[in-house]
Amino acid sequence: MLNFKTVSKSFPNDIETIHVLKNISFRIETGEFVAIMGPSGSGKSTLLGVAAGLDKPDTGSVILDDVDLTKEDETNLADLRAKKIGFIFQNFQLLPGLTAVENVGIPLFLDPTLSEKKILEKAKSILDSVSMGQRAGHFPKQLSGGEEQRVAIARSFVNDPKIIFADEPTANLDSKNSQTILDLLLYRNQKQGTTIIVVTHDPDVAKLADRILYMHDGEIVKEIRNKVANKKPINFSQSSKKTEKVSVKKVPLKKKNLKRSK
Repeated sequence: MLNFKTVSKSFPNDIETIHVLKNISFRIETGEFVAIMGPSGSGKSTLLGVAAGLDKPDTGSVILDDVDLTKEDETNLADLRAKKIGFIFQNFQLLPGLTAVENVGIPLFLDPTLSEKKILEKAKSILDSVSMGQRAGHFPKQLSGGEEQRVAIARSFVNDPKIIFADEPTANLDSKNSQTILDLLLYRNQKQGTTIIVVTHDPDVAKLADRILYMHDGEIVKEIRNKVANKKPINFSQSSKKTEKVSVKKVPLKKKNLKRSK
């Protein structure tokens, strides 16, 4: 599914070159749930961005479903992300001029076979699943940090990705909403076979994973395989709960105006 081969990444500045990833190699199989842990500055978020094709390494290869991301141009990478990848950003990355439901639908607007009506209907359904249906017509500036996080998480689900990369997905949420998001990630993993890769500082999140990769100073220094008993069964009927129907504030939105971002 995902294969890192001797991947290195550095960032030069006026004083020195910061080596963020140092000759990293690992493999993640289809359907695995993998947590990446380590102190701040150890390279976790950089690794996640390289894995999703959002950034290119200096050396090495990153192979996702037999495609070497390091050799693809941005157009091909954007198509691949739209079809196969969901990404939960730590800083949300919501577009301020779009409502919550429109932000969630963004990945689907790259599909010319879907009408705007179908896109917004699916986006609304995903918002309902993260208890944000009642805020569908609100803009990011009208949402709390936790609500923005849930919109960002919903956006990562909307294209039914084969793999989800999550950078601290529960960092801005209270315990109740954190559990909701973890249950949804586990549902995607256990019942839909979605591969999940999560960067986290939270041991309660990490213990749900099949494996934990520990990073320090740009290197993977340890790997732990969790016991099956640690993966708590979840109540998959939760998503069947009905959510109050709300009107969605319409903002003119055309597919042709949504350009692929680099």
